[in-house]
Amino acid sequence: MQRISYTFLLILTSLITQASSILVPMDESQKNHLKAYGLAYWTISNNVDIQWLLNYRGGSFLIKNLQPVESELNIRGITYEIIADARVNLILQEIADPQVNMEIVKLEKAPKIAVYTPKTKQPWDDAVTLVLAYAEIPYEKIYDEEIIAGKLPTYDWLHLHHEDFTGQYGKFYAAYRNAAWYQEEQRAAEARATKLGFPKVSQLKLGVAKKIQEFTAGGGFLFTMCSGTDSYDIALSAEGIDICESMFDGDASDPNANSKLKYTNTFAFQNFKLHPNPMEYEYSDIDATTYRKVSKENDVFSLFEFSAKWDIVPTMLNQNHEQIIKGFMGQTTAFRKEFIKPGVLILGENKAIGEAKYIHGEFGKGTWTFYAGHDPEDYQHAVGDPPTDLNLHPNSAGYRLILNNILFPAAKKKPQKT
Repeated sequence: MQRISYTFLLILTSLITQASSILVPMDESQKNHLKAYGLAYWTISNNVDIQWLLNYRGGSFLIKNLQPVESELNIRGITYEIIADARVNLILQEIADPQVNMEIVKLEKAPKIAVYTPKTKQPWDDAVTLVLAYAEIPYEKIYDEEIIAGKLPTYDWLHLHHEDFTGQYGKFYAAYRNAAWYQEEQRAAEARATKLGFPKVSQLKLGVAKKIQEFTAGGGFLFTMCSGTDSYDIALSAEGIDICESMFDGDASDPNANSKLKYTNTFAFQNFKLHPNPMEYEYSDIDATTYRKVSKENDVFSLFEFSAKWDIVPTMLNQNHEQIIKGFMGQTTAFRKEFIKPGVLILGENKAIGEAKYIHGEFGKGTWTFYAGHDPEDYQHAVGDPPTDLNLHPNSAGYRLILNNILFPAAKKKPQKT
């Protein structure tokens, strides 16, 4: 009888202490930060309970302990810990402490993701599509035809691939006007504009930009990098103004364009001036590329630490295991802070040289996030360079910022405190 009682006690103790949750740490102990986001997306898609522990060990994930989840973690090579109820409760108590800068958000709905990108192959890659593929997060490609046809509202989250919304073909004219890919891109864009009922490519791109603005106002989540940031705002500001020289649209630009820009139309920027010279690889003075004086070794930006319990949205967007992030260049490398509108949240900046790298704002019921630079793991990515192999950068802090934006729409946000 004593032996039976002892055996029963062991079984009972085992049941009481049985692991109930899986903790996916996102601090320095994590072997593959990027794939962990894909696992989180997979978990949401399969209706498994998952919580994002903001500022707890780098923004860890707490998931219901199920064998299929553990199998996925092992297949994807992601670090995890199986923890008992007692430890879960201690973690939740720690996070709940009002003196601790941590918070919990439940991830509830996997966002439907679209990437605005041309169907034809371009001689450069895109950091967002690279990391989506690496993390195994599904997305659909759409372009001008789908957006003009009104299909954007069927998606939750939109990324603007390396794009020029001004109708100047990326201002590659000086260096690549004789290249076959450039000539084909211009031909295809002009044919597409005609097909969709626009007399000029610049007017088509404005039409697309306004549809994207409507998508955001209706509750969509907009994310973009590199030239998809400032060229987007420039297009909105230049509505009704010809800012393209004749090699782009067949007639001269308005010589008074800079005095006519409508800054009230834009998301992020104001009081900027255009660089109309077609031989110059620059859209405006928003971009800091030609103004900055910083070496590669000192080119970094810092993430701002927000109050997790008061400012949940920016806290989610800034989850990371590093707070000082390596800088990286692009056609739009960084935003000069003097041209950023009041009320725009600066999430990441190099304060010493007056640059913002990562900014965020609200528009209508939706939000937008602009992240300057081309590739977080390729300092100066050039046209024709091979794509970054993310197998070599599974813990990239710069790429993590992109993936924070992917999960952001999935989170159930608490009402912001006032």
